Amino acid sequence: MMTNSVRTLLLSICLAQTLTTSGFAAPPQPASLFSDHMVLQRDAEVPVWGTADAGADVSISFAGQTLTTTASDKGHWKVSLKPLDVSADPRSMKVSSAEKTVTINDVLVGDVWIGSGQSNMAGRTASYAKNDETLAALVKQGSFPNIRLMEGGPKPTWSETTSDTIPRASALLFPFGERLQRELDVPIGLILGAVGGTPSGYWIPNETFASSEKCKASIAEFSKTFDPARQQKQYEAQLAAWEKAAAKAKAEGKKPPGRKPSPPASPGGSLRGGAIGGLFDRYIRPAVGYRIKGVLWDQGEARSGVQGVDQYVMMSELIRGWRKLWGQGDFPFLFVQKPSGGGCAFSNDNPVTRNGEPFSPTPQAANLDAMSGEQRFLYVRLMHDNPHAFMVPASDLGPNIHPTNKWGYGNRAAEVALSEVYKTGTQAYGPMYRSHRIDGNQVVVSFDQIGKGLTIAHSDKLQGFAIAGEDGVWQWADAKIDGDTVVVWSDKVPAPAQVRYAFAAKRQWANLFNRDSLPATVFSTP
Repeated sequence: MMTNSVRTLLLSICLAQTLTTSGFAAPPQPASLFSDHMVLQRDAEVPVWGTADAGADVSISFAGQTLTTTASDKGHWKVSLKPLDVSADPRSMKVSSAEKTVTINDVLVGDVWIGSGQSNMAGRTASYAKNDETLAALVKQGSFPNIRLMEGGPKPTWSETTSDTIPRASALLFPFGERLQRELDVPIGLILGAVGGTPSGYWIPNETFASSEKCKASIAEFSKTFDPARQQKQYEAQLAAWEKAAAKAKAEGKKPPGRKPSPPASPGGSLRGGAIGGLFDRYIRPAVGYRIKGVLWDQGEARSGVQGVDQYVMMSELIRGWRKLWGQGDFPFLFVQKPSGGGCAFSNDNPVTRNGEPFSPTPQAANLDAMSGEQRFLYVRLMHDNPHAFMVPASDLGPNIHPTNKWGYGNRAAEVALSEVYKTGTQAYGPMYRSHRIDGNQVVVSFDQIGKGLTIAHSDKLQGFAIAGEDGVWQWADAKIDGDTVVVWSDKVPAPAQVRYAFAAKRQWANLFNRDSLPATVFSTP
């Protein structure tokens, strides 16, 4: 005799079969990235993926291509469209399975860029447009049909660029994309994943950090001199000072003075307690594999956030880790130089550089603010040591932790992309150190990125160079342009061994440019 439980099971199986054969199978679901208004990457294979019933046949049709695949036993499917030609004509993609079709409308083909980092990338146009007239003009325009926006997150989707969405767009990433779209005349897709005040350690894939030999070596070296008792004592003193200041601020009706100190972390630990890789998991990992042109990064004020790993090592590994997970080779990775601003501009009449610092005389101390000079120089080293990684020079764009001229920063980043990624012939860099030679009591410095030639701004005197002998004592140097080189010397250093330029956070006295109006890049020889 058939039991009730067996009868119920057989009826369920029959019902499922009937629903399937009667057209009641679940429709296929493309990943949320593949939504109305999306931009697909041109001139490269384009992966498309999603879910469907286990074992179901899935068909994807777009731009004259039709691809079929079978969903796995867990219901996952993936195909890759052959390279697509650029197209600003809205078209539809159809994803079908078991006579069910999902249609994705208003699809363009162009270039897709990801913007990530901390507050200078996360800040919105609505906020910065109040003090940035060129950015305000873009907001006022209100519609850019060939620029599409996406907010990174667990289930990201695309949106059109309209008067409703522009105010919420990144004040840096949007003008970057607008300049590229205007110059290249191709659709641009912009994916944003950024959070203010965050260190790079939160954005590195955790598996990259855990397996990184560079990070392990840095942590091991740091551990040799790490003193936990001393760290705890310093923390307690900082906490007591903060609590005292916070109590005073509260009594006066003011906000607490900055971030509350965090307990000391052991070597390799998170200095602020956040999860290493946590923000990558939330904002970037859902987009991994979506075909992109490249990344624009603006972060550095919060450094790495990991005890014993400096920003140079962390960023080198972050770039490597992102590229490995994406699986599309060494895609371009642009990053804004830090600290922001700090130097004079060739001209403040240019809207890109209108907020450059006023030119000033040379300070007295030749080793002024050397630590900040090292911080600025590490971004130059990042560019030279990582293939297809390009620094966005920022010394002449305006100062402060949150520079107000976001349109200028975005356009400078676009100029770097146009020069180094798209090879349009745009001059994006000022003179960059190539080599030097000692000639008696003089140092002769050769440069790349000379452009139309070397020149001096704001003065007849070339400023910003310092030299040192074997004793390592730096002295300001006299300097003169000699063709495509700069000759440097000082009566106080009869036997020079090292040379540096603009080695400080505030470097408004450094005035070597090329005739393309771009500032020479900071450098220091070993």
